[in-house]
Amino acid sequence: MKTLIIINDPPYGTERVYNGLRLAHALIKHDHDVTVFLMADAVSAAKAGQKTPDGYYNIERMLRKVVQKGKVLLCGTCLDTRGLQEGDLLEGSARSSMDELASQTALADKVLVF
Repeated sequence: MKTLIIINDPPYGTERVYNGLRLAHALIKHDHDVTVFLMADAVSAAKAGQKTPDGYYNIERMLRKVVQKGKVLLCGTCLDTRGLQEGDLLEGSARSSMDELASQTALADKVLVF
């Protein structure tokens, strides 16, 4: 099954990114084809070099697991608005567009929005 997970919230401050990625991990574990599309403030979740306190979840590490077996796409307009360059981002994540989001939506069996 092909699942598209769209995430909008910032990586820290709410737990939507955390919970969306936990679901992505569980789906991948069950051999689903998973694409995570980060929009709005969620694009900063793909910033490389995140440092979190000991015992606190780290979104960069969670995204790395998705990149290994799925896809992580980032809204290009959202990246530009936040001043994020491709060199700032987690290796394996990819700049994308609304056209690509539309294509991924059309191809997906399930679309989940966080």
